[in-house]
Amino acid sequence: MIGLVASFIILWLALAVTPMANAADRLIGVQSARVMSQSMPWIAEETGIFRKYNLEFPLVYIGTSPLATAAMLGGEAQLMIDGGVGLVRTVVGGNNDLVFIGGVKNVLTQSILAKPEIKRLEDLRGKKIGVTRIGATTHYFALQAFKRRGMEAGRDYSMVQTGGAPEMLAALLSGAIDAGTMSAPWDARAISQGYSYVVYGPDLRIANVAVSLITRRAFIAQNSPLLGRFMRAMAEAAKILHSDKEIVFKVLSKYLRIDDRKVLDQAYSAEIKALEPRLELRMEAVQAILDDIAPTDARARKYKAQEMYDRRYLDDMEKSGFMDKLWGGAAAR
Repeated sequence: MIGLVASFIILWLALAVTPMANAADRLIGVQSARVMSQSMPWIAEETGIFRKYNLEFPLVYIGTSPLATAAMLGGEAQLMIDGGVGLVRTVVGGNNDLVFIGGVKNVLTQSILAKPEIKRLEDLRGKKIGVTRIGATTHYFALQAFKRRGMEAGRDYSMVQTGGAPEMLAALLSGAIDAGTMSAPWDARAISQGYSYVVYGPDLRIANVAVSLITRRAFIAQNSPLLGRFMRAMAEAAKILHSDKEIVFKVLSKYLRIDDRKVLDQAYSAEIKALEPRLELRMEAVQAILDDIAPTDARARKYKAQEMYDRRYLDDMEKSGFMDKLWGGAAAR
């Protein structure tokens, strides 16, 4: 499986990446979803931030956390933008090489949408619920939302893996699923097509590492200054994400092919409130994953959330004054 991922990445780079004349340092990244909360590398690319830090960052979309994690563990990629479940399960399973170095979203903001006649989760008994992949954050969110109504997958409803977010919307529109679990801006896109929220995720405030920045401890040991530059680039991209909607909309339009201004504005207004402006990872979000794993894997009780987080790059940006200068003092804490 790792070899397959490696071949995909090598092929993608050969076809899509043009070498830079100044031989910038290259880091290969993987992302698990093409959504607004994972858009910072796109922003850094389109606004010249990566050039400023003499970085190349080809970002490969692998729409499943297990495959993305495999690419990381196999050394085919050096950075991952993903939820935290894959990392935590890997560490609990005995491999502590993966480590969080920053956070983007510490609560789940997926929502469940269906046709307007479906008003409540109970109306979805016996129905098909779309999730991107089993084990992904869409899957976890759906399980938690239904659990709050005493409903269980397999008994009260079935889950269908659709692949990525665009495929989720297509499955919903075609009737292949009865409801879809979506993030911004795809939930807003579904609303524009006449669908309605059955569960509006941001209201639930379910703590979880929904989007984070992940690398390997072995890579840090040999490339710490390089990762430091990358994290500063991400901090600058986060500032744009939180303060310049026009640039964000242009980037999202290009990468997601969504041009509807109303859809983008609705998605941005809802999602930005849940994103971390200063890239902080919240320990309660990591602990929530450990607590969820513990009933089926007792090893999870031996770990503390802090053990999975290397905060050196955020500490450096805070102590050096970089963050305060970027944000104009102590804003956006």
